[in-house]
Amino acid sequence: MLKSRRGLLAAGLAIAVVGAIGVASTVNAGADQIESAPEASASAGAPDAAGADAPNATDAPSPTVKEPPKLPWGDRPKTLKRGKPGASSNSLKAQGLSAAPADASGSVIPVPEEGPKGRITKSGPLRSEMTDAVPPKPLGLKAAESKVNYMYNVGSQSADTAGVYSNITIGKPELDRDDYHTLAEIALQSADGKQIVEVGWTVDRLVNGDDDPHLFVFHWINGEAQCYNGCGWVQADGAIKPGATLTYGVTKKFGIQYYDKGWWVAYDTEWIGYFPEEIWNKQGVKFNRSGLVQVFGEVAAAASKTATCTDMGNGTLSSKENAARVSSVSFIEGPTVDMFIRSTAEKTYPIAPISARSFRYGGPGDC
Repeated sequence: MLKSRRGLLAAGLAIAVVGAIGVASTVNAGADQIESAPEASASAGAPDAAGADAPNATDAPSPTVKEPPKLPWGDRPKTLKRGKPGASSNSLKAQGLSAAPADASGSVIPVPEEGPKGRITKSGPLRSEMTDAVPPKPLGLKAAESKVNYMYNVGSQSADTAGVYSNITIGKPELDRDDYHTLAEIALQSADGKQIVEVGWTVDRLVNGDDDPHLFVFHWINGEAQCYNGCGWVQADGAIKPGATLTYGVTKKFGIQYYDKGWWVAYDTEWIGYFPEEIWNKQGVKFNRSGLVQVFGEVAAAASKTATCTDMGNGTLSSKENAARVSSVSFIEGPTVDMFIRSTAEKTYPIAPISARSFRYGGPGDC
């Protein structure tokens, strides 16, 4: 059973907070590569307040760990184009910006502890589980323990690598009132699926306090879920923090790479930080190569319903050209990408393969 989370919404109501889920998949770069959309010039560099409440997070890299000189896709890091703290995804989109520090006014106080979090391993996807963390109810009432169902559009591959990256469409999908989250991510895993590093975007009003897409990182140790945006996370100096609000309707690069004793995570044009290898070593685990890589869209829905109106991706059916995409997934020091692409809920969220490393995903759910 998972622990519940508490936070305060703008109305000042106590709620049980639920986490965003994650699924995984793998892809290789090639001719169908999609570049990130060009952006307008950024506003003046405002201090980054996102992730300030992340448990056990470190503000700057240890001097003994070096930041990789280049991003996974070969570019040199540079500060991404960001908005002012608390800027909405609509504002970022209108200004051509990439991200903004999360609301630091105190009206929203996320508590990134444990919550419902999906995953896929070689033995198959986690399809459901029990949780006492529930979406906000009137007056902040907490429901009894309930069941959450996970649905995925996923590409995956067994692959010994030092990292993976991909272009992923960031959407602003509608999240049904009774559902938990809708997201897209990369998950780099050990061969048995018990050690995992994840990066992606999520719409999760329990974790983030609104209906905007937000950047998140997560990790697992020995099959145990840790927490969102913290629990050993080391923040890169000056970088946008996990929890930041993201623009939408664009394609951005996300990546994970092992370098100098840590799993580094990249978004758009910069390294945002890393999970030190030491946090696995302390548990008797060596984790410096992948054995399984996955990229996916995911919806966590209330199991009490026979249908869900939550969108996956950008809410457009995958059969259409303007649907959300995972594209040009590439391995670092790995084999040729040849993903196993499928949907675990074909009737609700069909998937449309494009190549061995790319696919369109998502849709409007059952509504």
